[in-house]
Amino acid sequence: MLSPILWAQEKGEIKAYRLKVNESPVMDGRLDESFWKQVNTATSFRQQEPLEGQLATEQTAVQVAFDEKNLYLGVRMYDSEPGNIKAYQRRRDADLATDDFFALILDTYDDQRSAFYFETNPLGMMGDGILRTGQGAQINRDWNGIWRVWVSKDDKGWVAEFRIPFMTLNFNPNNETWGINFLRTIRRKNEITLWEGYKRNQGIERPQDAGKLTGLSQINQGLGLEAIPYAIASRSQTRIDPEIPMGQESTFNAGGELNYNINPNLKAGITINTDFAEAEVDDRQVNLTRFPILLPERRDFFLQGANIFQFAPSSNPNPYFSRRIGLQEGRAIPIRYGGRLIGRVNNTDIGMIHVKTGEAEALPGENFTVARVLQNISSESTVGAIYTRRETEGDSLPVRETFGADISLSTSRFLGNKNFQFETFFVGHTPSFFNDSSSLMDRSVRGFRFNFPNQPWDAHVSYREFGIQYNPAVGFVPRVGFRRLQPTITYNPLMERSKVLREISWEYDFEYLMMMNWEPATVNHEIRVLGLRFESGDILNFSALHNYEFLDYTFDILRDGTYLIPEGRYQNRGYSIEAISAPFRKIGGSATWTNIGFWTGRQSNLEADIFMRPIVGLNMTLSYIYSKVDLEQGNFKTHLVRLNSSYDFSPWVSINFNIQYDNVTERLGTNSRFIWIINPGKTLFIVHNHNWQRFMDRIRPMEIQSTIKLAYTFRF
Repeated sequence: MLSPILWAQEKGEIKAYRLKVNESPVMDGRLDESFWKQVNTATSFRQQEPLEGQLATEQTAVQVAFDEKNLYLGVRMYDSEPGNIKAYQRRRDADLATDDFFALILDTYDDQRSAFYFETNPLGMMGDGILRTGQGAQINRDWNGIWRVWVSKDDKGWVAEFRIPFMTLNFNPNNETWGINFLRTIRRKNEITLWEGYKRNQGIERPQDAGKLTGLSQINQGLGLEAIPYAIASRSQTRIDPEIPMGQESTFNAGGELNYNINPNLKAGITINTDFAEAEVDDRQVNLTRFPILLPERRDFFLQGANIFQFAPSSNPNPYFSRRIGLQEGRAIPIRYGGRLIGRVNNTDIGMIHVKTGEAEALPGENFTVARVLQNISSESTVGAIYTRRETEGDSLPVRETFGADISLSTSRFLGNKNFQFETFFVGHTPSFFNDSSSLMDRSVRGFRFNFPNQPWDAHVSYREFGIQYNPAVGFVPRVGFRRLQPTITYNPLMERSKVLREISWEYDFEYLMMMNWEPATVNHEIRVLGLRFESGDILNFSALHNYEFLDYTFDILRDGTYLIPEGRYQNRGYSIEAISAPFRKIGGSATWTNIGFWTGRQSNLEADIFMRPIVGLNMTLSYIYSKVDLEQGNFKTHLVRLNSSYDFSPWVSINFNIQYDNVTERLGTNSRFIWIINPGKTLFIVHNHNWQRFMDRIRPMEIQSTIKLAYTFRF
């Protein structure tokens, strides 16, 4: 099935210009140095939308130069209406769906599987990440490299000037050719343009479709040594019982990281007294399901190189979930030290992490080890393995080990020029306890997935089995003991002749989940009856829903004994309506209304977000999640309110404020963060958390914490 009909397209190529000794760019967002006139230019950007393959209505010119230590890009974005350029965001890694922006990828190994991602907008906002292909492409936007961009605007449009140190990148110094591609959006036209890979089933996230950057030679990373010490001071007040006074504690701590590039391909690092006080708080959830919710990782040490540790991400066996290290039910566990090795040896990606946690109240210290190997095969495929180990100090628990293997076979030339992917995996672990006599099949997961990610047709089918005793000690699994078949097919053609509609879409998503004895446990049909994406960027979706659930135990919905759902079989029918406004507006948002059967009754659910951008730099989003549940056992309503607001004085200085409340826990929480990026890699954080709990008829403070942290990066 993977044998392609060979098809080839001439890829664009741009030769990098080596700066002479007396040539040095003045980084000011202006390309007025004389040497830029000698540098090759990449032009002829083409539309991905709205008119696939047509020349961009506003052209872009990109030039690349380099010296021994840095890569430089000069980018001229021509615009016939410079007064209508959209730009709202300044904060690092902000969502640029609101703005005109320019992005590039650097496939530094030229292997068509992974790349570094960089983006900016007319305000000089900096966004970056690491992407890796597989079942689709995923950008780890939490990676923060050290680099700079300068921008300027004039009557021709806007200009961006990048400086990316080679020390920020991993690469093969013997390879003078990298993969490279560029993307630009003109937001007022909802126009997406690319230098290469402009077809709808391609894009900036696919290094397989990138062009080539040639002529790189004699580049290095210096000594490759990076030290990141930090100092932190904190004052906290807490109490468990609202009737007793709050206890107070002041602490001072220091620690940091030391990283060393063994070679340009491989980086080793150690961390001591790791602290994550600057990390964003988790978004609160009201969970009315039977299963736990997966929360994202936000700690920088675990985000670095996270793309290498991804394991069959579309099937979610999750043998490694970093939040199992140093966190217990959301509470921080001290990390005494840790080590990390990330990079590539020849054609093999490797990642290794070892972390030692300390004691925390009744919890003993633990040792965690994770290892991942990913061998590149063929032109776009990989075969990999993963191993995890968790050892608890003392003799209360045995050493718990998990092992797995995955294969991903991909081609961009299926039936000529289509994408096709196949993925299969197996994960198992040792017995959880000394008296565990379960078989390996009970302690493992396995599955496969076929994926056809193209336009206008997009389809996949997957099958997976989760053993009844599967519980990886350093992983995450919300549900076990099932076999699951899930096909999905989508058709979304562009309406090229319409001045109102950009795209119409239909989708059928089917989930057939069975218990291990093949009896159906959960069956879902979701049909997008009609999806409309307008030329304005607004979206409307209408869906029909059908759900079947077999409940083999009494389910306590609110976990407090109030509403108990008896065992039985339940059939539920309903619908959903989704509306999303174009993101470039100053005021807009999204809303999803769902009405569907819910166990012995019915549930109405509203999820709404309203965003406001009254002035440049100020972003506010008010989120509201409401559920009205009518059951034979009684009725109840849940409310969750979240306000995220920030003001970005510049790309370097920002204030963020987050407030959350829900009527289930009756907890009100605020998180305030002041961030000053003194220079890339040198950052001051001031964080204040304040949490209240309703008790009787009053809301009383339960936790107050203020923290100051300074992290400084030294490179040699």
